[in-house]
Amino acid sequence: MSINSPRTTAAGAQVTVRSAGAGAKLVRGASLLFTGLFSGFLLGVLVLEKSLRADDAAVYTQVRQVELDSLDKLASATLIPALVCTAIVAVLTIRARGNDRWFVLAAVALLVLVFATSLAVNLPINGDQADWSVQAPPADWASVRDRWQFAHAVRTVSAVLAFCSLIFGLLRSGRRPSSND
Repeated sequence: MSINSPRTTAAGAQVTVRSAGAGAKLVRGASLLFTGLFSGFLLGVLVLEKSLRADDAAVYTQVRQVELDSLDKLASATLIPALVCTAIVAVLTIRARGNDRWFVLAAVALLVLVFATSLAVNLPINGDQADWSVQAPPADWASVRDRWQFAHAVRTVSAVLAFCSLIFGLLRSGRRPSSND
């Protein structure tokens, strides 16, 4: 989705300038927006979860059930568009042999890791925790919490790295191709 247009330099030389089309810019912007929102959301949850480490089973269970009321919806509303838009940007940059293709591919791989971790670890635990009793949490609540928090830390670091990779890719896309690209 790029447009080749002839331009004349100040010295009178004719050059062809390739610029991204409006659709490609919109998808790239959406990719950055949703990946950034998702990363920020995960960081907020990470801070909240870290602050719960000193609390007992009843407090942890009650807060988790409040989290589970709507935060899964927010996660889906930001992760799915981030993954889809970033995958589209990856296809476009590969086709255009863009300078940023490796950064975008890394972002896609990291977002896939986030998605897979969520499906394999976090979502099943969320389902179990939704049924926990605040008055009588399960005996193994701390080990379940630890597994969830570790997987969440993996997701958070991966999402933040994906966001950073997209930013570096955007910065790189404005540079002229090198002989290594």
